[in-house]
Amino acid sequence: MPLALYSWRSDPSVPDFDDSFKVVFMDGDCALCSRSARWIAKMDKREEFKICPIQAPLGQAVLVHHGLDPSDPDSWLLLDEGQAFTSFDAIIKTGQRLGGFGCLVLVFRPLPRKLRRGLYQMVARNRYRWFGKADLCTLPDAELQKRLIF
Repeated sequence: MPLALYSWRSDPSVPDFDDSFKVVFMDGDCALCSRSARWIAKMDKREEFKICPIQAPLGQAVLVHHGLDPSDPDSWLLLDEGQAFTSFDAIIKTGQRLGGFGCLVLVFRPLPRKLRRGLYQMVARNRYRWFGKADLCTLPDAELQKRLIF
């Protein structure tokens, strides 16, 4: 059952944060996620998105609030206008909003949800092996640094 809009605001375990932006919570240790974060920062001309590593206290609290395990590689979350979207649904919604090459992920939308979920889980579970590790928070990209929240 989906949670109420902006439900995290009334959860004392979730630190206060500026949720007027779309906030993407992703693995700060994953090279694929780090590349995705840099791509979001580059494509987001309207400056609508903030990015939070799931290893940060805020990331952990928000994921737990939404019933996700921050240590699970399947934990990719987008907060958009009070709603939470996870895994491929979050990626598709992010890509659609960014436009341009971001719309390429829309090719996955017609796939049945079960197939999208399985595809996402396969990549998520193998992401370190296939793409390696990187520290999202130490990337020198100024455009990305100004979007990070903790």
